Amino acid sequence: MIRKVLIANRGEIAIRISYTLREMGIEAAVVFTAVDEGALHQRLAKEAHLIASYLDVAQIIRAAKNAAADAIHPGYGFLSENAALSAACDEAGIIFIGPAAETISGMGDKLESKRLMQEAHVPVVPTWNGEPPDSEYPVLVKATGGGGGKGMRLVERPRNLAAAMASASREAAAAFGDSRVFVEKYIRQPRHIEFQILGDSHGNYVHVFERECSIQRRHQKIIEETPSTAVTSELRAQMGAAALAAARAVKYRGAGTVEFILDPVGRFYFLEMNTRLQVEHPVTEMTTGLDLVREQVRIASGEKLSYAQADLRQTGHSIECRVYAEVPEEDFRPSTGTIEVYEPPAGPGIRLDSGVTRGSSVGYHFDPMLAKLIVWAPTRESAIDRMKRALDDFVLLGVRTNIEFLRCVIGTGDFALGKLDTAFLDRHPELFSLPSDVPVEAILAASLPLPLGECSREEAGEGSSLTFSDAWTSGSWRNS
Repeated sequence: MIRKVLIANRGEIAIRISYTLREMGIEAAVVFTAVDEGALHQRLAKEAHLIASYLDVAQIIRAAKNAAADAIHPGYGFLSENAALSAACDEAGIIFIGPAAETISGMGDKLESKRLMQEAHVPVVPTWNGEPPDSEYPVLVKATGGGGGKGMRLVERPRNLAAAMASASREAAAAFGDSRVFVEKYIRQPRHIEFQILGDSHGNYVHVFERECSIQRRHQKIIEETPSTAVTSELRAQMGAAALAAARAVKYRGAGTVEFILDPVGRFYFLEMNTRLQVEHPVTEMTTGLDLVREQVRIASGEKLSYAQADLRQTGHSIECRVYAEVPEEDFRPSTGTIEVYEPPAGPGIRLDSGVTRGSSVGYHFDPMLAKLIVWAPTRESAIDRMKRALDDFVLLGVRTNIEFLRCVIGTGDFALGKLDTAFLDRHPELFSLPSDVPVEAILAASLPLPLGECSREEAGEGSSLTFSDAWTSGSWRNS
């Protein structure tokens, strides 16, 4: 029985986890650093513990003990896929809301994960430790112990491989403390399709359908949706079976994601397994009615999955847009400042998971994601229309954001037709041009502080956390 959880994270995911814990009657405590003092997740928490770093395992364990917490939820990012935290929890007698340390280690090493998947008869992309045959080019150099595009290089010709491997190795060492790299076959025009999985400690596994994550910048997702326009019923069954085989191969416990790449002719290959909750988990929740954090807590408590694969259904269509403090037309340069105006969208079918409000400071210490805007509608076409309206209604001033950029992406003909792949943004350079009908002065004003008296709808800005809560919990409208 879990009575109290320390949330070892920050921002919107810490807030989102705390809502489910409260609904389950479980106490929640959060951690924060000096840089984050006054951040929304700390201000909303009933109990908060100061630490020096979100990456310090010893401090996280110490904070959990000081809070008398039974369990730790790592969220995503930071220590969420760090086997040392899972192992330290076991040693301290604290429940880790996630998989076992050996599972995290095995899936965190990309070569080892591919070996395990091959043994489980899951299709994998061909890889090499050294030079591949000339006929296999182009290839990707990838970091063995990392992700997010760090330590990754595209190599078109054999003569460029050595330099690319050396460069990728240096970047991987700096980013992950692991300089190892390997070479992987490059799949042209792939789609990025992932399957949500759940596994309990009693040998039961289910997948909760797919998510399309092909719209990416710098190998990081910015728009996700479910279901995918590329996945037929037959292909869904095949990929779902492969995801379950992957889960069984590592005796997976908790919520995780099996990521695949899908080539233009319908062949799919295992890419990696993320041993944590994903940023894009809300679209799965919106179309299935599941609360994935609740499922994580139940599994960590030792309970069995309460449903079989045949019990799970999807209804309607959901899209998520990640709102970043960045400037897309300047190679996605991060933007910093103070949020002076914050007017989030509302209405039927809209959920906003946000880590900021009016007055929040946006610095350079953390990932620049501010919020996740999620919509649900009965069809993909109506979900696109709803997302367009929600982005139009989202007013956030004081820092530059990608809100208008997201609106332009959603508005393309290719997106409407579902013609997606991971090079989508490369094929649409027009998305990076400033709109001709918007004065430059108006765009620059978004990054400038406003006089206090000019902030409209001040009351809504201050109460935005209630909008976030209400938009997520009142989901009954979806089926009305």
